Amino acid sequence: MGLAFLVSCTQETKVEPILLQGKTMGTTYNIKIVTTDSFDPAQLQSQIDALLVQVNQEMSTYIPDSELSLFNSSKSLEAIEISDGLKRVVKEAIRLGKLSNGKLDVTVGPLVNLWGFGPEHRPDVIPTDEVLNATKKRIGLDKLSLNGNLLSKSIPDLYVDLSTIAKGYGVDVVADFIESQGFVNYLVEIGGEMRLKGTKAGGEAWHVAIEKPVDNERKIQQIIVPNDNAVATSGDYRIYFEDNGVRYSHIIDPHTGKPINHKLVSVTVIHPSSMTADGLSTAMMVMGPEQAYEFAKQHNLAVYLISKTDDGFKEQATVQFEQFLKKK
Repeated sequence: MGLAFLVSCTQETKVEPILLQGKTMGTTYNIKIVTTDSFDPAQLQSQIDALLVQVNQEMSTYIPDSELSLFNSSKSLEAIEISDGLKRVVKEAIRLGKLSNGKLDVTVGPLVNLWGFGPEHRPDVIPTDEVLNATKKRIGLDKLSLNGNLLSKSIPDLYVDLSTIAKGYGVDVVADFIESQGFVNYLVEIGGEMRLKGTKAGGEAWHVAIEKPVDNERKIQQIIVPNDNAVATSGDYRIYFEDNGVRYSHIIDPHTGKPINHKLVSVTVIHPSSMTADGLSTAMMVMGPEQAYEFAKQHNLAVYLISKTDDGFKEQATVQFEQFLKKK
């Protein structure tokens, strides 16, 4: 879930950026291209839309005949051949799952649905421990196998949901295509996940604002200059429900089977790949502040954490992230 947005720090002059906007993956996309070359924006957008339709057809859980939906609905344990796109995302999801000791688990869908944050509606009652434990038996990356382009599962009702990483992959697909067309100054954003390269119209680097983690207004917490990188932010303050005074986040810990319950409210990751940044930001949101910060340091990641305290918000940035903070 993206919780960062573009900011303009100086007046852009001379070259007006080409802006392409549309809808995809249940959200919106915004693309800015800065160039003095002449090209047909409508044709470029048509090509981009076709790429995004293909991504959806490969890995959407909302499209009944998508590759992933057909895999999920099949009860067969036989390996099936999948597209290169779906393979790329599943492979990275498994790698990040292992790297994070299971905190990122793309088979957690049944638990997400159980708590009412998936395609199904929210339950009228909080799930019992008995129901939770039964559902937990249906999840686990160890039940998913990828061998080349062959994907298989070890239990019939394993359900794979790539929503924690697929938007980032979509950003990478679009950004790679834009670069292949010869553009060197651009910004691609889908649902808040973004990848940037080059400069804005005035020659200044792209600036991105990280939101203050409050659910009733949009305020800036921090401004970053990511350079030629991707930015992904995950947070738990936008999507949740309350029951008897208890707040339940949409982010589920695969180990407990329950919504996260700690003080970490926002994680921002800067990485060359939007797909990787997307998955990492979710994994660290599940971990909580102490474990996430140690994980980021251990793996030399550019990470910025915001935690809630009794006195407001606490910020933590790794050494790798500090270089991207806007100089005051």
